[in-house]
Amino acid sequence: MSPFQSASSVSQWTRRVLLLCCAALFAIAVQASPKVVKKVPPEFPREATQRGVSAGSVKAKLSIDAEGKVTEVSIMESEPPRVFDRAVTRALMEWRFEGNGEKQTHEVKLVFKAED
Repeated sequence: MSPFQSASSVSQWTRRVLLLCCAALFAIAVQASPKVVKKVPPEFPREATQRGVSAGSVKAKLSIDAEGKVTEVSIMESEPPRVFDRAVTRALMEWRFEGNGEKQTHEVKLVFKAED
């Protein structure tokens, strides 16, 4: 503490920092995940079966319009690369969310496992 600062001014500064942190956490909590009202499962690609791929996953980012319609799908990660991307994109473009009057984004991870 500087010789020019009193204990009460440091205390006020600490309270301000805590209030800012709480406000930031509240803002993050308010931005909850959008509610899915229609899910379309992706089809297991025939090409994956033909190549002997029996499992994988895709992480995608969705752009959602104010009415809850998916307007864009961006593949962020996929394992194995590019095997399931097209099936995921087709399915996610059919998903619908509860509209909240604002554009929003949402991330999802879909896991694939071939049934015997």
